[in-house]
Amino acid sequence: MNLLILIAADLAAIAVLTFGLYLRRHRRRDLVVSYVGMNVGVFAVATMLAGSTAGIGLGLGLFGVLSIIRLRSTELAQHEVAYYFSALAIGLIAGLGSEPLWLPLALLALILGVMAAVDHSRVLSAYRHQNVVLDQGIADEALLYRRLAEVLGARIHSATVLELDLVNDRTIVEVRYEAGRRSAGTGEVAPRHTAALQEAGLPGEPPAGTVTAAAAVPATSPASVPSGAAVSSGAVPAVS
Repeated sequence: MNLLILIAADLAAIAVLTFGLYLRRHRRRDLVVSYVGMNVGVFAVATMLAGSTAGIGLGLGLFGVLSIIRLRSTELAQHEVAYYFSALAIGLIAGLGSEPLWLPLALLALILGVMAAVDHSRVLSAYRHQNVVLDQGIADEALLYRRLAEVLGARIHSATVLELDLVNDRTIVEVRYEAGRRSAGTGEVAPRHTAALQEAGLPGEPPAGTVTAAAAVPATSPASVPSGAAVSSGAVPAVS
C-alpha cells in the first residue's frame, strides 16, 4: 500500500515540477522529457535497490556518474541544473521510501515549495547577468564601471573583463548588475567602486539636480531677438 502511495506521490510531484513550474516558466520541451524520464528511471531503480542486497551506495554512485555525463553533454543554465537535481531527488526520495510515510511526502512537498518560490519571476528580478561588448578598449577599471553604468542604466555590482582588444578598440565584459535603479541613459555604481571612480576623476554618481549639456542651453525669449533677424530652424541665436 505504501508503495502505491509513493508511486502516485512521485508522479504527481514530477508533474508539478516539470509541467506546473518549469514548462510554464521556461518553455523548453526537451528538458521536460529529460526530467520526467530521469525521475521515473531513478524511482524505479531506487525502489529495486531498497529491497536488494546490492546496496544503496552502488545505486547512488551509478546515478552520480550518469548525471555527470548528462550535464557535460549539453550546456544547461543554472536554473535548469536546479530542476534537474530536484527531479533526481524526488525520484530517490520516493523510490527509497521511509518510515513514517509522511516523511518522504513532506520532503517532496518541501522540494516543490522551494523551487516554486526561488524560481518565481518576482524573486530578485532586478538582478541580471550578461556579456557586454563595448566599442572602446577600456583598461582602467573605474572608467569601465562608469561606462557600463551609463550604457546599461543600472547599478553595476561586478564586471569581469573577458577580452580587452586595444588594437580594434573593443572590450568584452561579463557584467552583473541591478536593473531598474535608474532611468535609461544613467547608471549607478556599487558603493565599493565609488572611491575608485573618484580617484580617477569621475563622480560615483551625478549630483542631485544635475542637468545634461543639452538641457543647460538657456531658452531665449522672443523679445531678446533683434527684429528682422533671420533665425534658422532649430538654431538658438546668440544674444549679447
